[in-house]
Amino acid sequence: MPAASPSRPKVLMVSSMPEWDLAPMRELYDLIELPAGGPEELTSTADIMALVTSGGRGADAALIEALPALELIAVYGVGYDKVDLEAASRRSVAVTNTPDVLTADVADMALALTLALARRIVDGDAFVRSGAWSHKTMPLTGSVSGRKIGIVGLGRIGEAIAHRFAGFDTEIGYWNRSPKPLSSWQAFPTPSALAAWADILVVAVAGGGDTIGIVDAETIAALGRDGLLINISRGTTIDEAALLISLENGGIAGAGLDVFHGEPAIDPRFLSLGNVVLSPHQGSATMVTRRAMGAVVRANLAAYFTGEALPSAVVRRHS
Repeated sequence: MPAASPSRPKVLMVSSMPEWDLAPMRELYDLIELPAGGPEELTSTADIMALVTSGGRGADAALIEALPALELIAVYGVGYDKVDLEAASRRSVAVTNTPDVLTADVADMALALTLALARRIVDGDAFVRSGAWSHKTMPLTGSVSGRKIGIVGLGRIGEAIAHRFAGFDTEIGYWNRSPKPLSSWQAFPTPSALAAWADILVVAVAGGGDTIGIVDAETIAALGRDGLLINISRGTTIDEAALLISLENGGIAGAGLDVFHGEPAIDPRFLSLGNVVLSPHQGSATMVTRRAMGAVVRANLAAYFTGEALPSAVVRRHS
């Protein structure tokens, strides 16, 4: 718990947040924006006790070490793989995220990308707008109902995705790092074995060092020429070079992608492909979900500054 201070607590903002979240935060805290040049350009770091960041930005060891009074990192998102948890733990800095509140919208995005890709919704829109419909018929598209859906990562979001696809009379299979003995869905020993069985492979595994490239060239090849690949997790979970080669050479039928390596500066080879649906990391980007995420961030900040238990700690402070 921070020591009492007559001035408002200082919170370093590494991530941008909507004004509806910032307005109530400004009433309680001095919000300091991280300069483009990094923490060394701050006037003072001695009294910054909390930091708000996003899952995409995170907080590396250099930033954590540059803030001597830091005791809380509040992540505006569910993923915290870009926060150096070892550095945070070493400094006894708590880390929180915003779980649960974005599960439904991210799961919806997985379904939306699948339908858009299989039914060629984007192509159909362009077909009508171009006037082509007046003199020719658009080619037939694929189906989703009755297909085999493989889910890589059966956590909260993966399970929500599976439940949505179950409504399409599909077969559900999954691979997960931890056993799910109570699940009625079919388990597979490896992502590549799952891909060989599936018609549509949905990547929902958490980001981090353990899952970098977990959907590798072998897994992509196993999906086959008629297979579809959907990714709403992290760009790092797929071997993107292997995916691009497969998309260019017809190794798989197509991909629906909400996340990429190096986003927003994605590989330009994606832009010329007609068998992809590209989304700018919009999985949780609805007003309802972003308001809920902001509420969790504010709740974690309030709990920290009043000495209460953190609502959604992934790393707790230690004495």
